Amino acid sequence: MDILTEHTERFLAALAPEHDEVQAEMATYAANHGFPIVGPEAGSVLQFLASLSGGTRLFEFGSGFGYSATWFAKGMADDAELFLTEHDPDELDMARDFFDRAGLADQTTFLEGDALELVETVDGEFDLVLFDHQKHRYAEAFDIVKDRVSVGGVVVADNMMRGPIDFGTLVESVEGTPNALDATNADTRGIAAYLDAVRADPRFETIVLPVGNGLAVSSRVE
Repeated sequence: MDILTEHTERFLAALAPEHDEVQAEMATYAANHGFPIVGPEAGSVLQFLASLSGGTRLFEFGSGFGYSATWFAKGMADDAELFLTEHDPDELDMARDFFDRAGLADQTTFLEGDALELVETVDGEFDLVLFDHQKHRYAEAFDIVKDRVSVGGVVVADNMMRGPIDFGTLVESVEGTPNALDATNADTRGIAAYLDAVRADPRFETIVLPVGNGLAVSSRVE
């Protein structure tokens, strides 16, 4: 790690908001069990995006035990609707417990199974969407939900720069190196395909923020 990266991460961590009581318990569980979460640095971005967009309906593709959604909820109205999806029933049960104690259970729908199938069971548009499920399925998920994102709504995708991807290879691909993705893993190819898909849709404007594991933030402008 070079000194600039080290100082940047320390700087962002020092400025990040503190966990509330339930979030602190979630973070402790994640640390003890090696469970990846976005952390307060990226979490504060989710909160800010929810507040800035005025979003009232959130759909998450891959919620785990609900950590990311608690940050979105901090920026949303008290009557906002949250839709969490998770294929692991035990993690979904943990989310129910955490959200009950956080006072969020009444506004949350907990959906068990494949998020790409579950989204079809929920009617209406979404103001906020999070992709944090199987990386090789991000582009497919975007194709399913893109027409249902409200104008002014925001789509966030995690793990653009870290996680189960080869970031160096991803950089080469984005720079236009021919065949850069040929020998890499499905997750890296999936992130590249997602970036291609969302950037190619003229209704969305996309930036990537080097916070947490890297967040791609796409706003629907038309």
